[in-house]
Amino acid sequence: MGVFVFLPLVLPLTAWPVARLAEQRLHPHTATRLLAVVAGLSAVCSTLCLGLLMIVGTAQLPGNPLPDGWSDPGVRAALPYDEFAGRAAIPALIAVLVSCGRAVWRRSRVRRGAEAALAGLRARSVAVLPDPVPYAYALPGRRGRGRVVVSTGMLVGLGPAERRALFAHERAHVRGRHHRHLLTVHLAARANPFLRPLRTAVNYTTERWADEEAAAEVGSRRVVARAIGRAALLRPRPTAGALPALVGTGPVPRRVEALLSPAPVGRAWPSVFTTAGLAAWGAAFGVTASALSSANSAVTLFRVLRAAAAPM
Repeated sequence: MGVFVFLPLVLPLTAWPVARLAEQRLHPHTATRLLAVVAGLSAVCSTLCLGLLMIVGTAQLPGNPLPDGWSDPGVRAALPYDEFAGRAAIPALIAVLVSCGRAVWRRSRVRRGAEAALAGLRARSVAVLPDPVPYAYALPGRRGRGRVVVSTGMLVGLGPAERRALFAHERAHVRGRHHRHLLTVHLAARANPFLRPLRTAVNYTTERWADEEAAAEVGSRRVVARAIGRAALLRPRPTAGALPALVGTGPVPRRVEALLSPAPVGRAWPSVFTTAGLAAWGAAFGVTASALSSANSAVTLFRVLRAAAAPM
């Protein structure tokens, strides 16, 4: 194991450059998927790293439930580790699991509440709620059958063309299953704080992805930009319990500015000869190194502990 077991905890730093450049240089579709994959894999590797450190640290505690052979002096010699780091990994891993569990529970609670509000309505792709409070969001559904939920307060504040843009934007969220990307980066940021810039970036790129699809469907980027601006002025501030998968506007001025500019072209992986390409390959290298370090540490720990636990 050695120092390699610690690498997955810090290698997410290699993704910081691509988090910023992806927002500006890549198509929102490509940026969202790239950042979600990088964040998810990095979070899994760093959590596995904490688990391995926890096993090593727990083996040295008196009264631990592990086999006696795991605290053998030979095991200590075969697994160079920092005793403090091994024991500190125990509460760190517990904190990660509790934090991620709370996030999933909160998201499920918000989703159940939203579904309960639609219980008396017909099962249609668009649900209009008689509510003077202006809001609109995409409610994920099972088997890809999501629904667009909008209040009468939001519809009253928009013109006919802006309403079409609003529905097209929310349908794009449902069709692209953006809630999965958002949930991935949300949990990843809770598993490793170094991944928070990727969460912020994906919150923005998913909205930009839906903006671009709405502009293509409506046929006017300016109409979508106007609809976003007016909806943002009408929409109240999200509550603390709301999740990005259900509500969220992203940085509205940047979204409007992007829609008033030429449409982004291409969804392919960026060339290595560009700044965004170098950042993307750097992030890919960091994820690969994290995976290899985690796998190497796991295999080493497994072999050493299996040998220690084997009967003489």
